[in-house]
Amino acid sequence: MAIVDPAETKRAELAGSAGERASSAVQVSVVLPCLNEEETVAACVEKARGWFQRSGVRGEVLVVDNGSTDHSAEEARRAGARVIDEPKRGYGAAHLRGFAEAQGEVIVMADADDTYDLLDLDPLIEPLRNGYDMTVGNRMQRIEPGAMTWSHRVIGTPAISLLLRLFTGSRIADSQCGLRAFTQEAYQKMGLRSSGMELASEMILKAYRRGLKVAEVDTSYAVRKGETKLNTFRDGWRHLRFLLLYSPHYLFLVPGLVLMLLGILSLGITLGASGGVTIGTLTWQPVFAGGILLVVGTNAMVIGIATHLFAASRDIIPEDWVVRVARQYATLERMLGLAFAIVAIGAGLDALLFYEWVSGNDLGVSTAGLAAVAQTSMIVGANLALGGFLIALMDVE
Repeated sequence: MAIVDPAETKRAELAGSAGERASSAVQVSVVLPCLNEEETVAACVEKARGWFQRSGVRGEVLVVDNGSTDHSAEEARRAGARVIDEPKRGYGAAHLRGFAEAQGEVIVMADADDTYDLLDLDPLIEPLRNGYDMTVGNRMQRIEPGAMTWSHRVIGTPAISLLLRLFTGSRIADSQCGLRAFTQEAYQKMGLRSSGMELASEMILKAYRRGLKVAEVDTSYAVRKGETKLNTFRDGWRHLRFLLLYSPHYLFLVPGLVLMLLGILSLGITLGASGGVTIGTLTWQPVFAGGILLVVGTNAMVIGIATHLFAASRDIIPEDWVVRVARQYATLERMLGLAFAIVAIGAGLDALLFYEWVSGNDLGVSTAGLAAVAQTSMIVGANLALGGFLIALMDVE
């Protein structure tokens, strides 16, 4: 079996023309990160090389040794792999080094613990021949008993997959599968950076945000041999941290908008119901909650706009509608003007309260509510002024 078909455009792109590439060019590079896997690394290399021979694919196996203290490197070399040393520890760091060293037109990533079946990579490669840019394995229907903990299978992986679906529109069900294949062109477009386990999430997030075509195929998942390198809480937090930092829309803007609306509603209730809201035997006075919610929500919105501009400038996120609206309307001058107007409203309300006090006239609204609105307005206005400078600084060329 050949990996390319010159009659089809995508296959031609993967293989290149005869005049462009030598006949000995590597078609597939299999990258295996390795940390103390002497028991299994040789078997993984031999299985991949066996697939090369049976399929007629010109390939290479790269084992990225990530500081092993056993004989993993020697075993990998003996089995026919090209061994690369990567001193920076981490699943992502090892993979990124391997991707950078890979010579193949297609890169296959897997693990050196013999959990993935490297004897038959055809199902993983086939979508790339049909126009896809990346293929991700799905282990969920073919997990050997004891190969994955209940918490990872039922909670961890589905939760991360759900967040990726929410943040990117991804349809990948098993976002944490470590068996994947992608083209060199896709690798260059993704611009991967993560040094830890969160690399798995970064690949899917960036693939979808940059318009790559991603396929998912079923794969088996066997019980690993040797000690696991996963840390449930540490690695889970790294995934969540990465997804939130790369999604300022959901980290700042959505919560900020919700808090602002709740704050305005609470202050409105304060003005209209001086006695508070009574529920049964309990009475709620929203006078303090309204101001807190509105101030925190406003700050979240300002920080969200600033982080959008910063992230877009570093190619962390694409330049979406938030960036375009911010550059057009959230200029420093407009932010300062809005801040001045809101502070002026707050000062005017304070003056009105002072008039009520010295004149003895009843204004017909809750004094505490009016004071809360006045103080909140001045705080929000001051924060908007400072936020205007922050937004302008984030968008400096």
